[in-house]
Amino acid sequence: MLSSENLAELAAGICATAETLGQTISATAAKLMAEDLSVFPPKDIRKALQSCRRELTGKFTLGAIMQRIQAEDGRPGKDEAWAIAMTTNDEFETVVLTDEIQLALAAAKPILDGGDKIGARMAFIDAYQRFVGQSRDDAKPVNWHVSVGFDASRRVQAVTKAMELKRIPREHAQKYLADLSVVPVSEDGRAIAGLLTGAVTQPAPVLRKKLELVKNSMMEMRKASDERKLEMRIEAATSLADRRALLIKQAQELESRA
Repeated sequence: MLSSENLAELAAGICATAETLGQTISATAAKLMAEDLSVFPPKDIRKALQSCRRELTGKFTLGAIMQRIQAEDGRPGKDEAWAIAMTTNDEFETVVLTDEIQLALAAAKPILDGGDKIGARMAFIDAYQRFVGQSRDDAKPVNWHVSVGFDASRRVQAVTKAMELKRIPREHAQKYLADLSVVPVSEDGRAIAGLLTGAVTQPAPVLRKKLELVKNSMMEMRKASDERKLEMRIEAATSLADRRALLIKQAQELESRA
């Protein structure tokens, strides 16, 4: 909340903005508008007033100011939110999503599981806009969090991109990256990674035998029977279901705290 002195300055700024637009607002009305806006960060209010002075052609109202503040709150639009939600279908993908995306995805999940992607998208967007509106009415700042996937390399890419987009603070991103670090710390570790990357590194003699067993096991998987491949697909589907279940549980917890 702003101090009484800052509220007075904001009210004066509101009156001045109205004047630049060829309109007049009483001191009492400006004071009430300043009190309603005081829940938002001062820099966002200043930017919104500046935007009104430059762009507004209609009546200067509290709603016009708030609309501009909310448009800069960091929440993605409905189409981008749906695209982000859909990346959770890949259990190997690390996804950085907002509370509202997670809540809307939970609401659309029954339709999505039924195979109706168009209907699911409509349900998701409807729920997403409702949750976003509620969060904005409550002046709740956007909250991005990480849903970790199985692919270690994608984890680093997702967190780094989120940091670059300023969706998560740099210090949080650095902590995530430290926790998700997959750099081998020994020659044996590099040798294990080499099975996947093709990099040539000589392991210790004891580990060489173990690596040979792992390699043989991988070759057997490639030659797996149709029955085994079906089992593998079922296992992958189960992993995805478990991930979705976790996201739904987190969404329910978020909703219960709202």
